Amino acid sequence: MQLSVVVPTLNGRTQLAACLDALATVAPESEVVVVNGPSADGTTGMVGERDDVDVLVEVADRNLNVARNAGIEHTAGEHVAFVGYDRTVEPGWKDALAAGFDTDSHGDGRAHAIVEGYPPRMRRDVGVVTGPVRSADGPTTPESRTITGREVTYFDGSNVAFTRAALEDADGFDEYLQTGGARDLAHRLAAVEYDVRWAGGMAVGDALGTETAPSAPRAISDGGRTERDWYWKYRALAYRLVKNYGLRPTTARRLLSHAGRDALTGLESVVRGEASPTNWVGNGRDVLTGSLRGNGSGLAARWRSRDRRNPNGLSARSERAVAVHDWR
Repeated sequence: MQLSVVVPTLNGRTQLAACLDALATVAPESEVVVVNGPSADGTTGMVGERDDVDVLVEVADRNLNVARNAGIEHTAGEHVAFVGYDRTVEPGWKDALAAGFDTDSHGDGRAHAIVEGYPPRMRRDVGVVTGPVRSADGPTTPESRTITGREVTYFDGSNVAFTRAALEDADGFDEYLQTGGARDLAHRLAAVEYDVRWAGGMAVGDALGTETAPSAPRAISDGGRTERDWYWKYRALAYRLVKNYGLRPTTARRLLSHAGRDALTGLESVVRGEASPTNWVGNGRDVLTGSLRGNGSGLAARWRSRDRRNPNGLSARSERAVAVHDWR
C-alpha cells in the first residue's frame, strides 16, 4: 500500500527524533511528512539533517488542525496516517494498519447497515483504522456513540490512518477548533458513512517512555486524556454538536449532560478540599461562556457550509505553509 505518515510537531525536538527513528524502522518505505509549527527548539535543523523525512512543512499557526491539513496537502499516498510527535510506532504497526483496510480479510466487505432512523443501505469501505497506546492507560476498543440515529466511532488523532477518499469526502480537519479536531472529523465521517475499524496490533508508545511524558494532560478530544481548558472544551463541544446536527433536543441534552457531570465532579473536589469554591465557580463561568460561543459559531458554520459541513476545512484556505522543504 502507498502510505504517507504525517507527524505534526511543536517544540518537541527530542520526542520527534524518537518518533522518526521508530517510523524509519517499522515503516521504512512510507512517505514521511513532518509539519513543524512554529517551533523554537531547533526542530527544523534536526529534521533537515535526516534522510528519512520526505517533506518538511513549516506553518505559522499554533493549531494542530492547521498542521494536520497542511500535512494532508503535501502527501502523495493513497492512505494517510497521523502519528503524534510524542508517539513511537511499535513493531507490526504498519502491517496491522494495512490489514485494517483489507475488508476481504474480515469477510464482511461492504455489508454494514445504517443504524435505525436512516433508510437501510450499505456503508462505504473502511475509511479509518486506529489502534491503542500500549505504554499508557487507554481504551482497548474505540469509543462509539449514537447521536440522532447516526453511529459515530471516535479515534485517537495521534495514531490513526485514513483513506485519501475519506479525508477528501470529509474535507479534512476543522481549523476553527483548537481542541476536538479528531472528534469533529469522526462526526463528519459518520455522516458520509465511512467505517472506523480498530486494529489491536496498530500500537504506539510514548516517545522516550515516561522520561519526557508531559506533566499536563492532553486534550481528551485528540488523545483520550483529561481536558482542563473548560472554556475551549465546551466551546468545541457545543460547536461540534451544533455544526454537525443543528439545534435540537438531542444536542442540548448531550451538552447539559457533560456540563452536569463535570459540575458534580468539581463540587466533589471542593468538598474534599482539593479545589476552592472560587475555582469551581470560575470553571462554571468558563463552561457557560464556552457553550454559548460554541453554539453561535456552530450555527454560523452550519449555515455557511450547507451540505459540506466543514467551512474551515481543507478546501477553505489556499495555503497553510510558510515554507516547504521537499526532498522527494
